[in-house]
Amino acid sequence: MKISTISRHLREGTKNVVRNGWMTFASISSIAISLFILGIFVLITLNVNDIAGQIEKQVEINVYLEVNTSQVQINALESQIQAIHEVKTIKFVSKEEGLVYLRQKLGESGKALLDGFEGENNPLNDAFTIEVDDPRNVAVVADQISALNIGKDPKPIYKVNYGKGTVEALFKVTQIVRWVGIGIVILLSFTAVFLIANTIKITILARRKEISIMKLVGATNSFIRWPFFIEGALLGFIGSVIPTAIILGGYWKLLNTSSLNLNLLMVELTPFGEIAPTMTALLLGIGMVIGIWGSLISVRKFLRV
Repeated sequence: MKISTISRHLREGTKNVVRNGWMTFASISSIAISLFILGIFVLITLNVNDIAGQIEKQVEINVYLEVNTSQVQINALESQIQAIHEVKTIKFVSKEEGLVYLRQKLGESGKALLDGFEGENNPLNDAFTIEVDDPRNVAVVADQISALNIGKDPKPIYKVNYGKGTVEALFKVTQIVRWVGIGIVILLSFTAVFLIANTIKITILARRKEISIMKLVGATNSFIRWPFFIEGALLGFIGSVIPTAIILGGYWKLLNTSSLNLNLLMVELTPFGEIAPTMTALLLGIGMVIGIWGSLISVRKFLRV
């Protein structure tokens, strides 16, 4: 294709966007509204998945040791636990460290409540805190650790705790939340495609005479299609830039709102730097593809004169 022809198509496509005022406005509005709704649900789904992942990562195994466990037994047990394939990290927490942590967690009330429990009066047990490679392996690893007590005398392990029952329920809930979010996004995507494509079809329907005249005077199908191709791309681009800017601007403000505090839940919203590229690429891509696709599918009907 000659440069002059490409230039002509670009000019015509751009002129059509400006010339068809209300129909252009209708197409852009349809794209913007549809992608705004879709974008909001995508944003929510991404954050829900991220928060679910953060909660799952907080699942850990606490192995409490018997009071009279010797240092030799502690070292041997640590080596045995570390040898389990699914174990990612293991940390020894002495009962003194456990008391300090408990005081910090309880705050000012905890300091008074735990006074007098230092030294020999410390009721806590030495423990190991274990993180596994995949949170869904906690039950398997916990059973393997409990089995290390078998045949030992004295037994080094007092109790293995990972929140049995609660953890399994948590995994089921996070899985359901993920699938529901993905399902809603897919459903909204099809709805957006349907609404936008039909709006663009109406836009081109209003110009069927123009297409028929061009066809009658000898214009080739590709020559007719190209301006509509460019017009559809421009409509899709403009219509997707608007919701992208609004959503990302609002999300940036939300992240920087001082009253927003999820620290008590030990979770954080997905950082702006991770959300922005995904949302921008997704919405701009969908907008332009739908704009081009809607234009080409619609104009094809009127190429048969």
